[in-house]
Amino acid sequence: MEGGGRPSAAQAVLLAASTAITALLYSVYRQKARVVRGLEGARKVRLDGDLRAVLLEAPGRCVPYAVIEGVVQSVKETLSSQFVENCKGVVQRLTLQEHKMVWNRTTHLWNDYEKIIHQRTNTTPFDLVPAEDGAGVSVRVMKPLDATELSLETVYEKFHPSVQSFTDVIGHYISGERPKGIQETEQMLKVGTALTGVGELVLDNATIKLQPPKQGMPYYLSALDFESLLQKQESSVRFWKILTVVFGFATCTILFFLLRKQYRHHREKQHLRQMQEEFRQAQERLMNTEGGETLKNACVVCLSSTKSCVFLECGHVCSCHKCYHALPEPKKCPICRQGIARVVPLYNS
Repeated sequence: MEGGGRPSAAQAVLLAASTAITALLYSVYRQKARVVRGLEGARKVRLDGDLRAVLLEAPGRCVPYAVIEGVVQSVKETLSSQFVENCKGVVQRLTLQEHKMVWNRTTHLWNDYEKIIHQRTNTTPFDLVPAEDGAGVSVRVMKPLDATELSLETVYEKFHPSVQSFTDVIGHYISGERPKGIQETEQMLKVGTALTGVGELVLDNATIKLQPPKQGMPYYLSALDFESLLQKQESSVRFWKILTVVFGFATCTILFFLLRKQYRHHREKQHLRQMQEEFRQAQERLMNTEGGETLKNACVVCLSSTKSCVFLECGHVCSCHKCYHALPEPKKCPICRQGIARVVPLYNS
């Protein structure tokens, strides 16, 4: 603590940083908890012949947040994998990712570094249809790339290592970057994949559409079933809740430490003022009772009794007999701090 009981700059920064982190974690936790509450309140609808009738009865022919499960089916044409034969899908993502080692001048270690140098995503319109054939109902999936969780399966992955000459190796050590290679990946949402969609379900003329919700809730197109998806989000909520509690406890601990320091400083100031007041009252009492002459002969420790001891070998006369016995061992003269070898009583005539 600095003078006046104020916290130091480092302590103030630590408290502010801990408070800000706790507030940020609590905000994320509330957002995650809101998502879970939204999923728990989402209306589960079956992909069957009654779906159209359900939407006709709904206000505005719309279910604002619905859960529907079905199988992916392309509307017209499908996307073919560039690397795997007979692999058809409706969403295709091609990624080129650079891998290299970067020298950290602080830790003096080589760290892995990854960077996406190119990514392209292709889509084609697709529907969700019942797993059983012959139901005659489908749901058109709109804006699949806007989904918070879009389950894509990795169908191809290959790493192309960098070929380096001796001169390249020397140059890489000088520059602090060592290329490892390029990773090529292809991900697809394949036809026939079981998918759980969570979003706004609306009847638009003759077409049933699943699209991103308007209430700010997340849009899901997940390969997990709904119960697994809900459990995953609940686990995320518990994780952020634990982080919030831990940092909140740390913030409270820091605040308690600073308040305790300030309280102790306040108590010390009060005690000092009390001692100064007692000293002033003792001086006034001596001045009033004996006209000021007694103050010259007053004990320097208690200021209330008369000096009655001669300390040897220093020869100082500064204490009464009671205060002499109260001095801590080894006893030293209150004036010169020299050790007291013996005491001679002082008698005033």
